[in-house]
Amino acid sequence: MMRIFTTLAALTAASLSAAPAFAASGPFFSLGNTDFIVLLGFLLFIGVLFYFKVPAMLGGMLDKRADGIKSELDEARALREEAQTVLASYERKQQEVKEQAARIVEHAKSEAENAAELAKDDLKKSIARRLAAAEDQIVSAQAAAVKEVRDQAIVVAIGAARDVVAKQMTAASANKLIDAGIAEVDAKLH
Repeated sequence: MMRIFTTLAALTAASLSAAPAFAASGPFFSLGNTDFIVLLGFLLFIGVLFYFKVPAMLGGMLDKRADGIKSELDEARALREEAQTVLASYERKQQEVKEQAARIVEHAKSEAENAAELAKDDLKKSIARRLAAAEDQIVSAQAAAVKEVRDQAIVVAIGAARDVVAKQMTAASANKLIDAGIAEVDAKLH
């Protein structure tokens, strides 16, 4: 506000001491001198401005505008600080999420390796069980084959023995065998 007054005073002093005003013909302080009339109009205009308190209103408006700009700057500064805080929080959370994801991936790899090891062990055990079962089946099949061959050999031997005995046996020797069998059974039963 004080600056405005000093500026106006400097303008007034400059207009009074202007060189063209002295170049006009006749006395300066007469209504016939246009420079004097312009000076009076200017001073009257300045007086009206001061009467209606225009400089105070302009100063108040400028102060109000300055306060508004200052409050907007303060608000912008607060918003910037809040944004920086949010950004820092976001970056911290992002880092935590990255670390957690890395831990999850590492844990998943470890679990996958453990599962693979367990699967290998289970597969080895399953293969061993199947090999043992196959060996048991082979042994059983061998035993069955040997038994079948023996049974067949016995059948063939009995058939051959029957044929040989039938050819060599007479009625008298058959009666002797029957009597001996009866005697043997009688001895074992009593």
